[in-house]
Amino acid sequence: MRALTHIDHMIDIVQQHALDEQRVGTSIPFLSLLRSSHPTPVTKGVLKPSCCVILQGHKRVHLADEVLDYGPGEYLVVSVDMPASGHIVRATADKPYLLLNIELDPQEIAAIVMEAQVAIDTQEPVRGDYVGQTDDALQETLYQLVRLLQAPPAEAAFLAVGLKREIIYRMLTGAYGRQLYQNIVLDQQDRGISKAIAWLKERYDQTVKVEDLAHATNMSVSSLHHRFKAVTTMGPMQYQKQLRLQQARALLLGGEIDATTAAYQVGYESASQFSREYRRLFGAPPMQDIKKLRPTPP
Repeated sequence: MRALTHIDHMIDIVQQHALDEQRVGTSIPFLSLLRSSHPTPVTKGVLKPSCCVILQGHKRVHLADEVLDYGPGEYLVVSVDMPASGHIVRATADKPYLLLNIELDPQEIAAIVMEAQVAIDTQEPVRGDYVGQTDDALQETLYQLVRLLQAPPAEAAFLAVGLKREIIYRMLTGAYGRQLYQNIVLDQQDRGISKAIAWLKERYDQTVKVEDLAHATNMSVSSLHHRFKAVTTMGPMQYQKQLRLQQARALLLGGEIDATTAAYQVGYESASQFSREYRRLFGAPPMQDIKKLRPTPP
């Protein structure tokens, strides 16, 4: 008879709390759970800085020209906002897909790098995402975190803070540590891409020049292109375009405006160009895409 592992114990606890086929919050502010009993179609969105640990099932994530597959005991880390698409590729009613989502704060990671005196190498930027394998030490800490879901909410929220720091420390000192801290430390030294991403997010609905972005982030245009693509897998203007289209989709889902109005609100000057680029990204014209996304009335 096989001995139960930390993953097995976490699956038992998570299934008691993730009862619905959707993401659910928990008594731990930075931790949410996701359950699905079946594979899902590809959906697009913007990944926020986070660590997503799969306990059961498999998922595939597409980031520009990169495809990442990960399964039980593996985790996806995202250190900057990343436009992406993804879908659950393996899940059944008997063995549903189960995921832990831990929100990451880049400032918190930078502080731990300095406090723990993690040896750093910041010569070149690396991708803002990666898939890693949990080792025994990290699984133990994750298990302690998940066990807090069975504790009183106030106790869970308080004790989880120290466990989150330990989880970050384990990742920083593990095999993939450089990929976690690299971009964050570069940003602390004013050589990173998070500042450029924030600048674009503030101006996603405006016509911007890459020269202005380079000036705002203290980089040359060539250095900006090189670093931005190294981290996000796309150029700055392509990134801004995806931000516009994601925001337009959110506006349309709100049901208050039509496609032409949404196009102008996010900065497009041509409704036909908006429709073409929307279809290229999401696979269908705006209103047809929104109709598919909205739940069918009973």
